[in-house]
Amino acid sequence: MISRREILGSAAVLVGASAVSGRAQAASIPEAPTSTATTMQPPLVPTSGPDYQPVVTLNGWTLPWRMNGDWKEFHLVAEPVVRELAPGMVAHLWGYNGQSPGPTIEAVEGDKVRIFVTNKLPEHTTIHWHGILLPSGMDGVGGLTQPHIKPGKTFVYEFVLTKSGTFMYHPHADEMVQMAMGMMGFLVVHPRDPAFRRVDRDFVFLMSAYDIDPGTYLPKVAEMTAFNMWTWNSRVFPGIDHIVAGKGDKVRIRFGNLTMTNHPIHMHGYDFKVSCTDGGWVPEAAAWPEVTVDCAVGQMRAFDFVADNPGDWAIHCHKSHHTMNAMGHDIRNFVGMKKSDLVKSVRKLVPEYMPMGNAGMADMGEMEMPLPENTLPMMTGFAQFGAVEMGGMFSVVKVREGLASGDYKDPGWFKHPEGKVSYEWKGESKAVERGPPAASDKTKAIELNVVKPGKQSPHRNH
Repeated sequence: MISRREILGSAAVLVGASAVSGRAQAASIPEAPTSTATTMQPPLVPTSGPDYQPVVTLNGWTLPWRMNGDWKEFHLVAEPVVRELAPGMVAHLWGYNGQSPGPTIEAVEGDKVRIFVTNKLPEHTTIHWHGILLPSGMDGVGGLTQPHIKPGKTFVYEFVLTKSGTFMYHPHADEMVQMAMGMMGFLVVHPRDPAFRRVDRDFVFLMSAYDIDPGTYLPKVAEMTAFNMWTWNSRVFPGIDHIVAGKGDKVRIRFGNLTMTNHPIHMHGYDFKVSCTDGGWVPEAAAWPEVTVDCAVGQMRAFDFVADNPGDWAIHCHKSHHTMNAMGHDIRNFVGMKKSDLVKSVRKLVPEYMPMGNAGMADMGEMEMPLPENTLPMMTGFAQFGAVEMGGMFSVVKVREGLASGDYKDPGWFKHPEGKVSYEWKGESKAVERGPPAASDKTKAIELNVVKPGKQSPHRNH
C-alpha cells in the first residue's frame, strides 16, 4: 500500500533544497510516496511521454514522479525502516521511503530528472547514482563533490539521462554503516525508442547480505565475510517473490550486487543471453549465451530469454552457502559418525535431544523445530513434492500457458503432464559391478630398492 508523506513547509528543508539547486522551481518539494508492502507491487505504466515496458521489482515498487515543466521530479526520504526478510523474521534497517531497498526509479533516456533527497537518519548522508553519466557536482560523494546532507535537510540532484541501461543508487557517506544497513535502490533508464530491445516482462532485484544473530534485529555493520542472511531486495527464500511469465513472453531479469562477494546467478530450464551490464547494452550480435552469469561486487547484469518451456524453474546463486538462512559458521561435520553411545549419555541430561547431521543435513529441511526469537530455519520452504531445503538467494521462475500480459499473480505449482515427473523405479534391480576384477595372486610384484640417506645405490652412475 502506498501513502503520501506530509513533509512540506519546513523552512530548513526549503533552504537546503534551494541552496543546492539555485532554481526557483526547486523550492516546491513534491510529496514523497512511501510503502511498507513486502510483496511485488504492480508495474507503474507510463501515461504520458515515451512508451516503455515498466519494470517489476521483486518484493518492491516503482517511485511515482511529477512533471514540473520539462523536469521529471522524484522525492526520496532516507530513514530507518523495518523490513520483513521472510515471515517470522524482521530486521531494523535503513532505507528509503519506507523500505530497504528503496523504491525503483524509472525514467527514459534524454529525461531531465530532479531528485529531492530528504535525510531523516540520525547522521548525514548523500546519494551516488551508480553508473549514471552526469556532472561531477551531482555524483553524490560526500566531502568530495558535495556537502553532506545533514539530518533534517533536503538536497536536490539534477541531471540529464544521457543513456539507457541498468543502474542503482546508494550512499557515498559512512558507507560501511549505511550500505550495510540496507541503503540502496535500483535505477532503470529505458531507451528513447520504445522498440529498442523491448521485452514483455522486465524484473529487477538488488543483492545484499546481513549478519543478524538469532533474537536480534540489527545487522553487524562491521562484518566482512561471515554473513548469515543472503538476500534479494532484502528478502530471503521462502519470502522472495516468484518470477511469473506467460509462455512465449520475452523476459528480462536485471540484478545488481551490493554484497561483499560475487554471485553466480543460475537459472534452470533455459539458456539465456546476457543483454546489459552497468556499462551499457551488449550489442545483440555480441550477446553471449549462458545458464549462469557471475555478478561481482558493484556490478549490474541483465539477461533475456524467451519463456517457451512451461514449468517451475529454480533461479538462485550457485554458491551453496548463499541459499541458506541463519547459517551457523561453527557447525561440526558429523557425517558418517555413529552417535548412539553419545545420544544415550546426552539424553540422561537432555531427554528431548535429537541427533542430527550424521547422515547429512536434509532432515533439517523437513523439521518444524522451535527457533529462537526473530530468526529463520537454515533450510526451509515447501512445494508440491515436499521440503525444498533452501533459503537465502533462491526463487522460482514460473512459466505458464495462457497468462495475460499484465498478470503477475502466483499461478500455484506447475501441473506436470502425465509421465513427465521423475519417479521411483520399482522393477527388478540388477547387480551393480563394483569395478574391475581383482588382480591375480600370480601378478608379479614390483621390486623397490630403498636407499638410506647418505648411502649410494650400487646402480648409480658416476
